[in-house]
Amino acid sequence: MYRLLFSLVFSHMDPEDAHHLAFRVIRMLPALGFGRLVERFTAPDRSLEVQALGLRFPSPFGVAAGFDKDAFVVRGLGQLGFGHVEVGTITANAQPGNERPRLFRLVRDRALVNRMGFNNGGADAAVGRLSRLARRTRRPVLGVNIGKSRATPVEEAIADYERSARVLSPYADYLVVNVSSPNTPGLRGLQELDALAPLLEAVRAQAGATPLLVKIAPDLADDEIVRICELATRLGLDGIIATNTTVSREGLAAPASVIEAIGAGGLSGAPLAGRSLDVLRIVRAHVPAGLCVISVGGVETAVDVQDRLDHGATLVQGYSAFIYRGPLWARQVNRGLARIRRSREATGEAARVPT
Repeated sequence: MYRLLFSLVFSHMDPEDAHHLAFRVIRMLPALGFGRLVERFTAPDRSLEVQALGLRFPSPFGVAAGFDKDAFVVRGLGQLGFGHVEVGTITANAQPGNERPRLFRLVRDRALVNRMGFNNGGADAAVGRLSRLARRTRRPVLGVNIGKSRATPVEEAIADYERSARVLSPYADYLVVNVSSPNTPGLRGLQELDALAPLLEAVRAQAGATPLLVKIAPDLADDEIVRICELATRLGLDGIIATNTTVSREGLAAPASVIEAIGAGGLSGAPLAGRSLDVLRIVRAHVPAGLCVISVGGVETAVDVQDRLDHGATLVQGYSAFIYRGPLWARQVNRGLARIRRSREATGEAARVPT
């Protein structure tokens, strides 16, 4: 049914307009009291619970940052079956982001290109919503992803991140330092160790007891990833999220003229799957077993999610496939994961050991 709706309606709409329409529908679930009824149909099986970051996740599968930038639909997403929702990226200062159009579909590739530019209402505006969410017991685990304000010079980035962490960390179940979006000038340069180490140390001091993770780009060289893993371990970070979007356009089915017309931005979705899995393997091999590793990039089915878990991911996130799979996507993934686990238990098959 959703495929037909996407083909006849959503695919002909501006992608950002279609996102806002879906956003309003999801926001209505708890507002109109439908969420409790929906949960009976979408709630993850108890067998999928995961203990990580000192928290209980109802499912290993969650929503990546970017879908809910300002924490408006966390409850609705949880009622659709997602075990955690990472909101943001939130910046210290409110900002409109880049000019539209800034979100593009590559339907043949089941991919998206975005150059949103961290459009959000700012840290202060998010506090009220986050504080109300933090007090609720019936909600998914809440992650908060923070980034550098566009107007802030790179040399003042630490103070910018510190302010966001100080304001938002009291209401986050976990906090993420985003230094890997390609859509904010100078941001990815903060992944260089000389810049990253003092930044993470400063944010950790502001975050207090809130678990702290860093999100990295898939376009880093393998040796750079290893060095960030060593840094995260040395600093005592709680986790790494791998990966953000890519600037690569290799291997796409879309015509070169279409890709050129779209222009700059981060590519997400199915084409990112291979590199995202490669980065997961590298990270898992170079961090302690207890460190939380969240894998994101090119995940669409329960088999995809289970494969990431088999390769050492603690949790898995998705976003782009939501556009192509529709509102029952989390339910499909969770039910598929439960079937895979029941089948393995019945046959005595163990999870694959990460290599």
